[in-house]
Amino acid sequence: MTTATVTDERIARTSTVTKLLKRPEIGALVAAIVIFVFFAATTSVFATAPGASTWLRGASTIGIMAVAVALLMIGGEFDLSAGAMTGFTGLVVGVLTTEYGLNIWAAILVSLALALLVGFINGVLVMKTGLPSFIVTLGTFFVLQGIDLAGTKALIGQVAIQGMSSVPYYDSAKKVFGSAADIGGGLVYASVFWWLAVTVLATWILLRTRTGNWIFSVGGQQTAARQIGVPVFKTKVGLFMTTAGAGWLVGMLLLFTTSTVQSNTGVGQEFIYIICAVVGGCLMTGGYGSAIGAALGALIYGMVNQGIVYSGWDNNWLKAFLGVMLLGAVLLNEWVRKRAETAR
Repeated sequence: MTTATVTDERIARTSTVTKLLKRPEIGALVAAIVIFVFFAATTSVFATAPGASTWLRGASTIGIMAVAVALLMIGGEFDLSAGAMTGFTGLVVGVLTTEYGLNIWAAILVSLALALLVGFINGVLVMKTGLPSFIVTLGTFFVLQGIDLAGTKALIGQVAIQGMSSVPYYDSAKKVFGSAADIGGGLVYASVFWWLAVTVLATWILLRTRTGNWIFSVGGQQTAARQIGVPVFKTKVGLFMTTAGAGWLVGMLLLFTTSTVQSNTGVGQEFIYIICAVVGGCLMTGGYGSAIGAALGALIYGMVNQGIVYSGWDNNWLKAFLGVMLLGAVLLNEWVRKRAETAR
């Protein structure tokens, strides 16, 4: 074998490894496999159809939001109002239908319009004022939380919606957002199919469309992106509206799966969405990430959240795991990025 042949083989191997390392979701994929194998081996329920049904359901709603938040983070921004949005949209539908008798599909459309309006306002404020999205959306978070608590209590005298199942045409909406199919002895909820659809759509947009190129550009080099004609304002406002729209979708899934919603629904979840996106390969600085990775990050969260229960551990360990997972993901992402750059 000649020296040139050996060199060519080394280059080929290096090129393959480099390509794998450049994939943002590779770390999350490995972690998801390890966690699945661990809980499947240490518990008797985790890998069964009923057991998987539980952690898939939990991961699905987190996953939808994590994918949307990942798109926004790739675009260089954050949305801390994403969690409160899920409760806000559910409460809008609940109040309009149970208290004011509005047709359920009309109420669903009203809540969607309000969610998109809030996302639009967030985007415009960030772009027009130059304030960090962290600050703008933190303000929106408190506004929505106040409306959810004080507004709902003022309108209906309580902080939870009751009687949704008796609303006319409730069953038709439940088929879309809250139904479940028995597969292999376990229930697979509509939210899981929505999660898969959102992940596929987001991945296609990022990797196969001009809009995806814009998202990576505005997150990585906003000034340069503007100079080459990328519509920075439209792209970023659209991303905020996308995150708000995902909040509406999760709000509907939660409402029609449980037939109720409370004023504190979704509050505090915004940090979990960000953690899942980071675990999936998104950089905090923007310009890099993956929708598939964010979905895998949510899958990891769902498996650990339920795996801890199946193992009989104290559920408070989940918070410690999230912290370790976030720090580990950030360090791993940096190491992988630097290694990939060195191997070029």
